[in-house]
This record gives sequence, C-alpha cells and structure tokens, in this order.
Amino acid sequence: MASDRLTSDVWIMAHLRRCNADGVPAMVVRRGDDRAGTLILKVNRLDGTCRVLTQATDMEGRLGWLAAFQGADVPEAEADDYIRRAIRRDPDLWVVEIEHKDGWHPFEGKVL
Repeated sequence: MASDRLTSDVWIMAHLRRCNADGVPAMVVRRGDDRAGTLILKVNRLDGTCRVLTQATDMEGRLGWLAAFQGADVPEAEADDYIRRAIRRDPDLWVVEIEHKDGWHPFEGKVL
C-alpha cells in the first residue's frame, strides 16, 4: 500500500521556501535520506544560543517535536554537539538551521 506522506526532501524544501519568502534565513546543514529521513531543527536565536527540536509523532500519528535540553536555549556549541551525536546514531537525519531571534520556524506540529 502506498503512503500519502511526502518524501522528506520535498517536505523540507517546501518549508525552506516559506522561510525564504518570509525573509528568514534557513539552510540545510545536513542532507539525510531523501525519502524517509527524520528532521532535526536547530533554531538559532542570534544571541549565541539555539533551541534544538527533533521531528516525532504523537500517539495519533500527528507530527510533533521533541525538544532537546528540556526546551531550553543552549549555547550553539552545545547544540552542535547534540546534533553530531544524533547523526552518529542515525545517519539518515536531516539537519536544518533557521535563524530567528524569536525562535520561529515554519514546520507544523506542537512540542510533545
């Protein structure tokens, strides 16, 4: 049975286009598996800190996000270390960095 879900590359690139249209700097830092790679968002707050969110689904299958560091902003070096460790565990991960002082990102879903 075929899935109605978009591939990771199409889904991620569509959201990056939205960032670009809104004038928000966003870039793919690491390209993962095109079809089914999970996304880690690094939201750079432009003050030396970042928030890290990992794509997840809730019990009903809806998209959501797991916040690293209990949702706290952390120094960028600490966020980068966390992401490096996650990539070692799952080489199919995508990493997208978005620069927004208020922590905005275009990806749907609540923090679980």
